[in-house]
Amino acid sequence: MNTALSFAPILVILILMVGYRWGASRAGAAGYLAALLIAMSHFGAGAQLLAVAHVKALLLTFDVLFVIWTAFLLFRVADEAGAIRVIGQALPHLTADKGMLALMIGWAFASFLQGVGGFGVPVAVIAPLMGGLGFPPLSAVVIPSLGHSWSVTFGSLGSSFNAMMAATGLDWPLLAPYSALFLGISGLAVGLMVAHAAGGWAAVRRLALPVLLLALVMGGVHYLAANIGLWNIASFLGGLAGLLVSYPLARRYRGQADDNGEPLDARALGIAISGYGVLVLFTLGIQLIPAVRAALGGVRIHLEFSEVQTSLGYLTPAGSGRDIPVFRHAGAILLYASVVAYWIYKKAGWYSESAPRRILSGTVRRVMSSSVGIASMVAMAVVMQHAGMTETLARGLAEGVGAAFPLIAPWIGALGAFMTGSNTNSNVVFSVLQMRTAELLGYSVALILAAQNAGGALGSVVAPTKIVVGASTGGMAGREGEVLRQMLLYTGLLVLLVSVMAGVGVWLSL
Repeated sequence: MNTALSFAPILVILILMVGYRWGASRAGAAGYLAALLIAMSHFGAGAQLLAVAHVKALLLTFDVLFVIWTAFLLFRVADEAGAIRVIGQALPHLTADKGMLALMIGWAFASFLQGVGGFGVPVAVIAPLMGGLGFPPLSAVVIPSLGHSWSVTFGSLGSSFNAMMAATGLDWPLLAPYSALFLGISGLAVGLMVAHAAGGWAAVRRLALPVLLLALVMGGVHYLAANIGLWNIASFLGGLAGLLVSYPLARRYRGQADDNGEPLDARALGIAISGYGVLVLFTLGIQLIPAVRAALGGVRIHLEFSEVQTSLGYLTPAGSGRDIPVFRHAGAILLYASVVAYWIYKKAGWYSESAPRRILSGTVRRVMSSSVGIASMVAMAVVMQHAGMTETLARGLAEGVGAAFPLIAPWIGALGAFMTGSNTNSNVVFSVLQMRTAELLGYSVALILAAQNAGGALGSVVAPTKIVVGASTGGMAGREGEVLRQMLLYTGLLVLLVSVMAGVGVWLSL
């Protein structure tokens, strides 16, 4: 009964979004109300606990929305200048093969952005870019969502992996090898799925070789970096390697280019991509230069919370909420890039007098409704965590399968990421549970935690909050259910692959 009730808010969202095609704002509100009522009536959540949970949820909501609003602002800055149109006209000079474009932009570039930024940036930035290149809105959202999934754990400068080390007390030499291996193998499957999402089975057959080469390069660099102690930039290095290799591959897989004999305008292309180039430069400088990182990290939103407990005895220890470095935040980096990109496009004479008003009004109009959905879903997830519903659900899954636990471990990680919208949060919530269960059953802790890492990374991209990010910037606002239905199939197969790897790995280690 407790497990079923814990799953009810998630089930409400799934039914409403997938079955009834509700938008995220309405479905999220329904899921939040369900979680709130169940937490109070059955799990003993009192007023103090709910107050703490909602303040924490407010911090997390700001954390997420800061990225969404500024990512779409950058897109509007570029789109209003005509930069997206220029890029769309220029890329066919390199390759006209939509499948190859999807691999370059939606897989390699998305992985690179996840490595240096994360926090929803890859989908928020790439979805509108792919829409401008002629991809259907659904494909424009699904492709980068899939494409960056394998790089989540060691992305965002290793924040998810660092959370696992902090939660378990284990160090990277034990945790990194299997985690990087599981994610690297998953990366190959991701590449095949990106090709399929772009052009069906014909694209998979045609692009099997470049997918294999890119997977070997990105996965190999990712694995080596993680295993020599560079786990914090493993995804960044893997994505960068993929971008370098994708250029000659794109020249090989040109497709039937049709540029009407017009020469490539290199100057216009350089100006057009400057907005995204500035984003990469700011991200690298702020994240990788210690002095800059420290200077911008001085101003933080940091709140300490007291211990709270349900009437049934579930305890949430005292501690800090979401720590937000205001000027070093991913949203702040996007804002800096937006301002500089606007200056560049204005100096180039690409704006009319009314451009600033259209940029701002277009941004507000497109992301307002999505913001409501995000706020309600974050509140739902935090209430469930503090009421003990999240742990009850995970324990029910783990205890119910017994010896088959290695097969279910990735699904627990995916479930945590789906509920919280973050692989980092999933690792914080479930890593100790996974570690202790593995110890009790006599299984390899490193393998089980690798399954948690990989499952959480892959599952995080179908979290409703992440779906809303892509939908809000990729032309699918209000149609999030369509995105979720297609993503669930791909992601389910990826998590199933991790289950098989974990099961085989544990079997071989016994």
